[in-house]
Amino acid sequence: MKAQGAPKGSTIDVSISGHTLMVSFSENIGQVEVEITTDTGATVDCVNTSTPTGFQCYIPNAGDYVVTFTLSNGDEYYGEFSVTD
Repeated sequence: MKAQGAPKGSTIDVSISGHTLMVSFSENIGQVEVEITTDTGATVDCVNTSTPTGFQCYIPNAGDYVVTFTLSNGDEYYGEFSVTD
């Protein structure tokens, strides 16, 4: 059992296959806001989701992106990724 307030980044699993970003949560960490932006900060998609669940997001254009996860307690986790043709 994890202590309350322990980092939750390990419960977030993200992978990219072609233009599809796949996100899953391995445990219930409450509501999570997921924002995908270009490397210049333009928003591509923003989703609020309950956990544990998963979803997919299609990224139409090749380029460099950042995905940011904001938990209900304000903690943020992010990762950078690239989409290639």
